[in-house]
Amino acid sequence: MSIFDLDRWQEVFDTLGANLLRTVLTAFGVLWGIFMLIIMLGAGSGLQNGVSAEFAGFATNSLYIWTQRTTMPYKGLPAGRWFMMSNEDTEALRTLVPEAEVIAPRISAGGWRGSSNVVRGMHSGAYSIKGDYPEVIKIQPFDISEGRWLNQIDIRENRKVAVIGPKIVNDLYDADEQILGSNIRINGVYFLVVGVHKSKKSGGQAEDDAQSVFIPLSSFQQTFNYGNWVGHYGFMPKPGYSVSTIEEKILKVLRERHRIHPDDEFAYGIDNSEEEFAEFDNVFKGIRFISWFVGTLTLIAGIIGISNIMLIIVKERTKEIGIRRAIGASPFSIISQIVLEALVLTSMAGYIGIVLGVWAVEFAGPLIEDDSFLNPEVDFQTILVALAVLIVSGCIAGLIPAYRALEIKPVEALRTEN
Repeated sequence: MSIFDLDRWQEVFDTLGANLLRTVLTAFGVLWGIFMLIIMLGAGSGLQNGVSAEFAGFATNSLYIWTQRTTMPYKGLPAGRWFMMSNEDTEALRTLVPEAEVIAPRISAGGWRGSSNVVRGMHSGAYSIKGDYPEVIKIQPFDISEGRWLNQIDIRENRKVAVIGPKIVNDLYDADEQILGSNIRINGVYFLVVGVHKSKKSGGQAEDDAQSVFIPLSSFQQTFNYGNWVGHYGFMPKPGYSVSTIEEKILKVLRERHRIHPDDEFAYGIDNSEEEFAEFDNVFKGIRFISWFVGTLTLIAGIIGISNIMLIIVKERTKEIGIRRAIGASPFSIISQIVLEALVLTSMAGYIGIVLGVWAVEFAGPLIEDDSFLNPEVDFQTILVALAVLIVSGCIAGLIPAYRALEIKPVEALRTEN
């Protein structure tokens, strides 16, 4: 009997429809299992998209280093001392760490998250002032909505130029005012505005960027009497090198130059984005594993329910199966019929579960207004895998009842009263 035989399919639906309530309740276990799997995978992707958006404005292979108190005495110097990095460190790092593609020193007025008074005509506000090298845009990418970014000529000639954020434009400028070529006053010193930047980040980090003013590091040091100090460094390795590789070389150079004990792990603050992104990636791999694990267990529970119901159906059809065996039905025809019935029941329930799950993910996503949860989705490959799991599960659900049907002796089956 062919799988395309209409009589065979009629028999499948007659069997499943004989007790419709029992069939629906049994199928619901499979439907719920695949539905929960899709929901959990979609929620995991939403969380991953949200976290990825938070870090969209950062290079994933960057390194930041800043100074802290020493914790160990070394070469006659006591523990607990403060020290500062300098322009000389920049030149030494460029010479001794050729694996670094980008070495970007920075000073922030008032320290990290500090602010300074900025005046434009009758308007004023407190904003973050950062002295940078042009290369910093490779580590912390910005869009330039107007004008230009800082360049090496600005550094070399100590130009008093500034690139400002959109919040500063909104606060200090009227709608019809010209921004490029205007002047702003930072702590009493005038700077020429040559560009307007726009952050590629999101959430609170984007808001911080929006109220930042970037000026050449050399101008910052000269204008605000910072000498040759450097607050912190940003680094990016050349292609083929990892952040961890250059981190060790950088710290070795800086420790030797500032007479820091080689084992003093707290003298420098370190932010290794490569390690952070690897940690986040591992977290979301764990979330996906848990989603598949829990969803699969729930699905297995539904499959067991279908297998049990198929055993009951086989028992109810003992006489029918015995007659078919007596008139010469092959074992394969008996097995294939039972497996087909289990497969149809499983597939129909699973397909409905997938449709409802995808619909719920697509519908619920826009309703969740949270920067840490964005665009939940289930990719097509995941759906194909789920369908494959359903097909295999349906076959397995039918095999045990099918082989139980083969154990029925035709003579004994004919004696069975329905």
